[in-house]
Amino acid sequence: MPRQPRSTRPARPPLAARGAPHRVVCLAFPQVMSLDVTGPLQVFATANDLRRSHGLAPRYQLELAGPEAGVVATSAGIGLVATRAWRDVKGGARCTLLVPGGDGIDAALQGGELLAQLRRLAPRAGRVGSVCSGALALGQAGLLDGVLATTHWSRAEQLRQCAPRASVETDRLHTFDAAHPVRSRRFTSAGVTAGIDLALALVEADCGRPLALAVARQLVMFMRRPGGQAQFSPLLAPGPVHAPRLARLLEWIPGQIGAPLTVDRLAEQACLPPRTLARAFRQELGTTPGRYVEQVRLEAASALLGQRQASVATVARLCGFGHPDTLRRSFQRHLAISPRAFSERFGDG
Repeated sequence: MPRQPRSTRPARPPLAARGAPHRVVCLAFPQVMSLDVTGPLQVFATANDLRRSHGLAPRYQLELAGPEAGVVATSAGIGLVATRAWRDVKGGARCTLLVPGGDGIDAALQGGELLAQLRRLAPRAGRVGSVCSGALALGQAGLLDGVLATTHWSRAEQLRQCAPRASVETDRLHTFDAAHPVRSRRFTSAGVTAGIDLALALVEADCGRPLALAVARQLVMFMRRPGGQAQFSPLLAPGPVHAPRLARLLEWIPGQIGAPLTVDRLAEQACLPPRTLARAFRQELGTTPGRYVEQVRLEAASALLGQRQASVATVARLCGFGHPDTLRRSFQRHLAISPRAFSERFGDG
């Protein structure tokens, strides 16, 4: 008899796709940002809905905890109902703790109870993460030592001060890496909607990329942004109130992207010494002059490629990248996609 071909062993599904549901516990506090809570939780809820539509059991059990059980007031003026108090939350390997941000985070940290509960729960939880200024809680609790971290750009300096042993980067949306979920057991995300991108990355790690993309489509998201993408549009840069020393320079840069924009040239335009300019960028925008200029050029290049009226080489020249390879490297680094693929996927027509 001919030998039967050896069967190929099927790939094992992601860990969270097997066994009991994975608990996602959000630790809310008074004056929390409502979208920091509801945005990520809705991603997990939609993943459950899509699984149910295919006859599968939900993968996530969602919980909202507050200082006490009951209504937690948000900064939007609406209330969210916490089903339990922080002290009653239990950890576990199949548990993800999320700390949202918002105007109330400073008062919550001064009270001390949130930090105490984080220190109690973190060793018992499979994953611990934050949205926006919630990273300050993780930092003060000592949970970001030796960890890559980010937060809303306006809170970057505060995070560096409260978590001096963390590697704080503001040119990214979140720090969770779906390719290395075990190494990413402590993670943070930038402001507001970046929490949605973070939640999608968690769903991808837990349940696979197809489900994460299906959730993004269901929520009508423009694209599932990678964690390393920059936080904000340079062409919508903070105005004079938030960046008083840089306001005129930020208005001038977009019209000069085709020209060489060295730090010395920027400093001359801003009437500041180069070191003072660099310090102002870090304090007021959470980035460096060079990275900021690259983001302006990248956004201009994205707009031109989206119109499909110029080649990659022409866009690279017009936007100050010079060579097409430089443009490609910038796209891959910040958007995880090539300029040509970007044009084909997101271009008009």
